[in-house]
Amino acid sequence: MMKQLAFIFLVMFAVSAAGQQNLDYQQPPKEILELVDVPLAPSVIMDEDKEVMLLLYRDTYVTIENLSRDELRLAGLRIDPVTNIGSRVRYYNNLKIRWLTGDRTAPVQVLGLPAEPRLANFTWSPDQQKIAMTHTTADGVEVWVLDVTTAIAKAITPDMVNANLGNVVNWFSDSQHLLVKMVATMRKPLVDTEQAVPAGPTVSVSDGRLAQNRTYQDLLQNKNDEFNFEQMAMSDLYKVSVDGTFEKWMHGAMYAGIDFSPDGNYIMISTIERPFSYLVPYNRFPSVTRVYTSDGVEVETIVEVPLIEDLPKGFMAVRKGRRIAGWRNDLPASIVFAEALDGGDPANEVEYRDAVFHLDAPFEQVPKLLLKTINRFSGIRWGNKKVAIASDYWWNTRNTKTYLFNPSDPGETAVVIDDRNYQDRYSDPGSFVMTRNEMSKSVLALEGNNAFLIGEGFSEEGQFPFVDRLNLKNLKKKRLYQSAYTDRMEELRSYDPDSDRLLVRIESPVDYPNYYFRHLKKGDLDQLTFFENPFKSIQDVHKEVITYQREDGLELTGTLYLPVGYDMEKKEKKPMILWAYPTEFKDRTSAAQNTQNPNSFTFPYYGSPVYWVTRGYVVLDDAAFPIVGEGEEEPNDSFRKQLVANAKAAIDAVDALGYIDRGKVAVGGHSYGAFMVANLLSHSDLFAAGIARSGAYNRTFTPFGFQSEERNYWEAPEVYYRMSPFMHADKMKTPLLLIHGEADNNSGTYPMQSERYFNAIKGLGGTARLVILPKESHGYRAKESVLHVLWEQDQWLELYCK
Repeated sequence: MMKQLAFIFLVMFAVSAAGQQNLDYQQPPKEILELVDVPLAPSVIMDEDKEVMLLLYRDTYVTIENLSRDELRLAGLRIDPVTNIGSRVRYYNNLKIRWLTGDRTAPVQVLGLPAEPRLANFTWSPDQQKIAMTHTTADGVEVWVLDVTTAIAKAITPDMVNANLGNVVNWFSDSQHLLVKMVATMRKPLVDTEQAVPAGPTVSVSDGRLAQNRTYQDLLQNKNDEFNFEQMAMSDLYKVSVDGTFEKWMHGAMYAGIDFSPDGNYIMISTIERPFSYLVPYNRFPSVTRVYTSDGVEVETIVEVPLIEDLPKGFMAVRKGRRIAGWRNDLPASIVFAEALDGGDPANEVEYRDAVFHLDAPFEQVPKLLLKTINRFSGIRWGNKKVAIASDYWWNTRNTKTYLFNPSDPGETAVVIDDRNYQDRYSDPGSFVMTRNEMSKSVLALEGNNAFLIGEGFSEEGQFPFVDRLNLKNLKKKRLYQSAYTDRMEELRSYDPDSDRLLVRIESPVDYPNYYFRHLKKGDLDQLTFFENPFKSIQDVHKEVITYQREDGLELTGTLYLPVGYDMEKKEKKPMILWAYPTEFKDRTSAAQNTQNPNSFTFPYYGSPVYWVTRGYVVLDDAAFPIVGEGEEEPNDSFRKQLVANAKAAIDAVDALGYIDRGKVAVGGHSYGAFMVANLLSHSDLFAAGIARSGAYNRTFTPFGFQSEERNYWEAPEVYYRMSPFMHADKMKTPLLLIHGEADNNSGTYPMQSERYFNAIKGLGGTARLVILPKESHGYRAKESVLHVLWEQDQWLELYCK
């Protein structure tokens, strides 16, 4: 009788899917629900000396009511017009402190917090004794300060802070004052764009220059949007004392970046300027960067940036003029910036792409050359006056170089100490260990001629993170530590050469990640946190990383989960869910590398397929889907062929293990993974069903490039056509569940992509269901939405896969 009832329900579900449905939010089965609605362990932040641990607690999800507040979408921003902060900020609602020196006690509750905390923007003071943060009230944003020695927090401003452009709280060097953005006194009431009577048409002009921009969302659309953006972006700057007194420091402007010099005597401030654009977001509007004294006296204009609508073609294109301006962390007040030597056009062949200059206070002299980089400059890690490490990269070849140079002697040739493919994870030397200098700035941790590196440690044998000491004179390395775990995963978070101590995080498939001190000399572990596994119902699930080959010999991997209670001796054939996301490579060697660790904690989140191990499914998660194009060939030239080959290899591999019924395999993906799903269902008969969330399906809607495709539609129309599932909707014969956030703001994946694709499938007689989630963006945040998505996916899988 129960089977008959279930069959009748599934038939009703299938029939009703053919028309419109007005559903209330649904919940998934109990087995899944109990894994979703669990309290999270706190996030952790620590002071530089690792003496204080702040535990930050938050709810896993917000409510749909939270997402339904008024929201302005202006120039790439999403703003709550009442509170003057991003409308989709993730808040913490409780804080605890644990001191890590002396006699350790259990975490202590922070006192003085507001009744209903909505905390964000945490910033340590230079002396590491206080933490500034924002609290969002019903009417605005306040600045609060936490004294870490007493564990007491208090508000120091009224709720008039303007956090719309971020970078809202900055400490003065005395650790007693902060520079805070406040709502401008000259702000005018906003225009109601729904009710405003137009004064005329909106006109855009092309003046004959190339302006090949991505399809950005939430752009300005008219003069009323321009007006509202300016009002919401405009702030006054106030100097606020930790005792709560404050004074206006600078009058209204659209303040963006704020950055104190290491000695605290100067402040670099960027402001957004007009004219605005209807083609690009606010970070490409004109801007001016000026230096002021800490008393607010203007010293010098450093950078003037025009409106950036017409960059040359290519991912490595940059604007002309000074860019990436910032302070040298090893000197009191010296500015560094880069300039393109190829005119910003990657098509121009030059010996060096960029030059890096520095400019000392008072910033009036001619800038001095520091070094030139072969690829596009990406950053510098400062050590001292004679030691610095620079890096560059070039997307087209996936090449990155690391340079050791003497910033005090530009005539001394920079030494390339690393030259590699940045997608080659096996050869990754790691990241340089940093420390805090006497000016409270991050610099290289140096011990005589030695620097230190922390690496992830991926290899053919598995993942074994390491610490290396690098002699900067002879470039020889000595391994100081390498994790040897084969039954758990160790992540190296930081290293202190003075104490020879590592901060690590250790986890296993059943043990929640916890923090430890690892003392290298003593060889012992000191546990700092004791977080429990909240997912007990799946802790005994079998998990392994499997390795298999594609038909062309390329080695692939995926993380395999077997259903709860699965008998590996009996090997009953079960339905399977394959979940993946394609990645482009320029070489087969990097594409074949295994970067999955079977010892990572099994952590189901809203988008995870792992929930379905509780429903009798085998799950192959994070299956490798490399798309390779070597030499002159681009990866997307053979996208479809490689996509199908990846999928077939994955199914063949799990089928060969005897776990699955290969006639009952579903495929799922999110964003570019959804695009993958639609292509697989259109061009193969490998799957019984598909789930595609927040994807793009018609590449002519993104004509100036997408994902890692650099060519525009008119250069490679056949590639755009072949890769667009919309163009092949007549081939879609496999049931497809489409899910999309109504307010998706990701470039290229606007909701119309799913709506038009669904209409095409329906019009051509295919089987599909389209679910539009109110108020949700590219990722889903409301608890009601997440539970409903899990319900939809479960119903679809039960109907078409089981």
